Order: sequence, then C-alpha cells, then structure tokens
Amino acid sequence: MTVRNLILILGDQLSLQISSLRNVDPQRDRILMAEVSEEGRYVPHHPKKILFVLSAMRHFAEELRAAGFAVDYIVLDAQDNSGSLLGELGKARERLRPEGVLITQPGEWRLFEAFSKQLSQWPELMLLEDDRFFCSRERFEKWSRDRKQLRMEYFYREMRKESGLLMSAAGQPEGDAWNFDADNRKPLPKSKAIPEQPHFPMDDVTGSVQKLVADHFADHYGILSGFDYPVTRADSQKLWQSFIDQGLPDFGDYQDAMADDEPYLFHARIAAAMNVGLLDPKQVCLDVQTAWQQGKVPLNAAEGFIRQILGWREYVRGIYWLMMPEYGQRNALGNKRNLPEFYWTGATRMRCMQQAIGQTLEHAYAHHIQRLMVTGNFALLAGIEPRQICDWYLAVYLDAYDWVELPNTLGMVMHADGGYLGSKPYCASGQYIKRMSNHCQGCAYKVTEQTGEKACPFNSLYWHFLMRHREQLGSNHRMSMVYRNLDRMEPAKQAALWEWGEKLLSRLDAGEAL
Repeated sequence: MTVRNLILILGDQLSLQISSLRNVDPQRDRILMAEVSEEGRYVPHHPKKILFVLSAMRHFAEELRAAGFAVDYIVLDAQDNSGSLLGELGKARERLRPEGVLITQPGEWRLFEAFSKQLSQWPELMLLEDDRFFCSRERFEKWSRDRKQLRMEYFYREMRKESGLLMSAAGQPEGDAWNFDADNRKPLPKSKAIPEQPHFPMDDVTGSVQKLVADHFADHYGILSGFDYPVTRADSQKLWQSFIDQGLPDFGDYQDAMADDEPYLFHARIAAAMNVGLLDPKQVCLDVQTAWQQGKVPLNAAEGFIRQILGWREYVRGIYWLMMPEYGQRNALGNKRNLPEFYWTGATRMRCMQQAIGQTLEHAYAHHIQRLMVTGNFALLAGIEPRQICDWYLAVYLDAYDWVELPNTLGMVMHADGGYLGSKPYCASGQYIKRMSNHCQGCAYKVTEQTGEKACPFNSLYWHFLMRHREQLGSNHRMSMVYRNLDRMEPAKQAALWEWGEKLLSRLDAGEAL
C-alpha cells in the first residue's frame, strides 16, 4: 500500500495534539521516531536527561500504537542506525516512497536549519507550525515591530488579555495588578514543612533505556542512578496534580527561596514534561486559574506561576525565533574566561555553588533562582564566555532545550545581548544568597567579609564586575544606586576589592577551584 505521509516525531514533540499528527490517517500514514547518538552528544547531555527523553519517546510510541497508528521506531543501538535524524528520515523516505514528509517545526534552530535545507531537495517535505504555544512566531514578530525595547512585562499583559487568564469580566487583571512579584520573594522559615514529592519507580521500558544510556554515554557528567521522573502522560499528570495540591499554595511566597539539601521546595518540576509534550502549557495555566477560583491557592501564587509560563516561557521563545541565529553569538560584555571545571564536578568550597551544582549532577534539576542567582550569577561576575555557560545549562538540565535555555542564559543570566532581553544585569553579592537561603551558615567562606582568604568570593567579584564594566553599565538607570554605593566607598577599599577580585580571577584562570 502506498504511504501517504511519513511523519517524523521528535523527542520533544510527544503529544497527540502535535500539528503533524492532526490529520493523520492510521491506514495510510506512517510515523517515524528515532533515537540517534547525534542528539545525545551535540552537548554532553546529563545521563538522566537522555534517559528521560528516550524513555518518554518509547512510551509515546506505545501510546501511538495503542491508538492504532503505524510506528517505525529506531532504537539507539540498532545495527544500521545512522546516528542522525536526517539520516534516519532519509532512509525511511527511500524505503517507503511517501507522497509527503511531515515534520512539526523543531524547537531548536540547529534542527530547524538542517531540515529547512532539505526543502529544496525533498519537494514533498513540509515543516508545520508548532502551535502548542499561546503565541505563534508570527504573532510575536508582529508584537515586536516598531518597539524600541521588547520588555516581557508588556508582552505578558497582552497575553493575559488575549488568553483571558486571571482577567475580570470588566477586562481588568484580577487583584487590580498585573503581577505580584513583590510578594514572591520570601526566604524559607526554619519551621516551614516541605511537600513530599511523589515517586515514579522505573518500569521495564525505563530500566532497559537506563542500561542503554549507561553503555553509550558513560563519559557524560551527571549521576544516572536514582532516576525518579515521570515518563508517561499519566504519571506527568500525577506529578502536576501533586504540585497543585501541595506546592502551589506556597509557591508564590517561596519561589525564590533556597535551602540546604532541599532541591525541590515548592516547585512543580513539570518543565521537562511540558517541554517534551507530556503536559499541555495551556491546560496547566487553566488548572492554576481554576485552583485560584476555587479558593485553593492565593492570587500571588497563581499569578506568579502563570507568569512563568504565559509570560516568560512564551517571551523567551519569541525572542529566540525573532533573533536567531545571530543572537546565539552575542557577547556584549566581551567575556572570554573558560568555564571552571567545578561546574562539572561540584568540587568547590562555596556552599551555595556546591548545593546548586551537586543537586544538578544528581537530579539534572535546579530551580530558577539557583540557575539565575547562584551558578549564573557567578558565571556573570567571573566573566565566563557566554557560549560555554550556555552549553553547560543546555547539557545538565532535564528541561533544557535551546529555545528556552539560550535566551535565559545568554540574555537574562549573562547580559550578553547588551540588555535586549533584560534591562539590567542580574548580579549580586553574597548578601543576596544569605538573604534567600541558609547556605552561608555551612560555608567555608564568610559572607560578612569582602576580601581575604575567608571572604565570600561573590562579594569582591561583584564589585570587580561593576568596576570593570562601568563604561557599559554606568549609564543604566537601574544600576545607578549600586554605582552610587560604589562611589561612596573609600578609594583604598575600592582598590582592595579590585585587587582581591583580580586574585580570584587569576586562580580561576589557573584552574583552581574556589
């Protein structure tokens, strides 16, 4: 029988609602899914991330077959596996001679460019829009026209109006405010109970994939054992419901908090499931709104969570597709320092970095403040070359895909786009970490000291960063207060901070772990 359409489903398109499956004919169409080494190695992905994606792919293939679809599934260790998605698609195209080849647009520029180049060679190939998002690429481009600055806050307000989420019947934001961010910055009280996380024991499919990953990616950083993530739609929904019931009520208050040996706190852990298609972001936002309407969660929690998805997640995707590929090469601050080895090992005396990197190696997870204000803040202050830290984030986190990771890291964390995405660098001394965590209590360094062997490295590096980039940042109105504080310092103190910062950076250059 002639194959009408050959449909390639990628590892982050595990949804029955994906556009390429919308008009599928089980009798005439064939679905292709392929595990290929190239996708596991373009950066050294965390073994748990590879395990998560491959296991979720295999479970989705079972879901498709149960729904009556014909699925050709290429496993990683197949004898004739070409190692690339284009290679496997080309082989299937030659074998099946389909009338059409359908692919929902990849979420990463790297793959989008590769498949786009085939359009002229394969006339039957069609790249379909990925419409799982609130805002299409075309819609974002239209919003961006004639704007001097593309600020997330204004984009978020438009998305609120268009979606109707947390909007009153009169067309005003619920609570008469667009965001409640000022209410979402509380440190964790010592007596606050942390929700117990649901567990997801490995089934035979996941166990088989775990062995495969151990055999093929043993050279990658990160701990493979102890995998405990949902890899099916049903289990992802269980994780989501557990968060709504136990985590969401306190999410607003404590979403920025950090604590020793508490990697999850009141966070949902659903970004990975959402980014591969096991959860629908639109339904997730509706669920949160419903929980607020039913009086189960406060407004600051509901709004804060919806803002992360409807606002920030959609915004960074829009920036990515608007500005790529040039955006990925930006380095506005001229950073050239290599990423320290302790980012891959956790071997540092800085307690906050130990915690963030250690749990990353163990769980392939850290929440947004750990990424922005600990590991990211250090990379910014130390002047790490943006591409290196971007590749690190892309490699080590379960939920990291280029479209969401690159703008967050290059723009938000590293300010390497010169303020295009964020109006100021998110830099801070050790005092911020002390305020938002208990890490400083068990640290080898003293957050109260600014120079000397016992001083918290964040302190002198913070002031060193401000001094060395004054020409670029001094006119930024959001930085005026910190520069006034710098100017009020005695010249001798400024000199001491500069000299100690220079010494710390020299140690990094020599390969020492601070």
